Amino acid sequence: MTTDDVLAEVGARLRRLRKEREVTLAALSEATGISVSTLSRLESGLRKPSLELLLPIAQAHQVPLDELVGAPEVGDPRVRSKPIERGGRTHWPLTRQPGGLQAFKVLEPRRKQEPDLRTHEGYEWLYVLSGRLRLVLGEHDVVLSAGEAAEFDTRVPHWFGSTGEGPVDSGASR
Repeated sequence: MTTDDVLAEVGARLRRLRKEREVTLAALSEATGISVSTLSRLESGLRKPSLELLLPIAQAHQVPLDELVGAPEVGDPRVRSKPIERGGRTHWPLTRQPGGLQAFKVLEPRRKQEPDLRTHEGYEWLYVLSGRLRLVLGEHDVVLSAGEAAEFDTRVPHWFGSTGEGPVDSGASR
């Protein structure tokens, strides 16, 4: 299949995805900032898709760009991520898709810290795999043990880390 063949199929794929989600051209235009006429021309194949147009559409539908252009399926579903060091914690991304819900495995080393409460937009989920995790959420100060989970709105001042008794192995999503 040539590049032109792939691009020719994008319009039909865009229309099908929008209709499956019961989204109007006007609503998609509002969500993406792309005019209704441009969206209509993309869907009908009268306009060639570009990255500048496809990225906001993919984000609005919360799908990977690959889904819009019909990229072939990847055979191996395993996520092979490299650890990321942040603030003394090690994070392993467990999701590949940018934006949207992200999941991580987090290793918090044994250390005693003063909580530094933060806020940001979003929602967070924590699951303790091993060790004990201290969570300060607003006026609540709780300790989660292996097998326990927590969820919270991240606009509430929060902090989490080791109790200082040992390392904590956890999973987090946001």
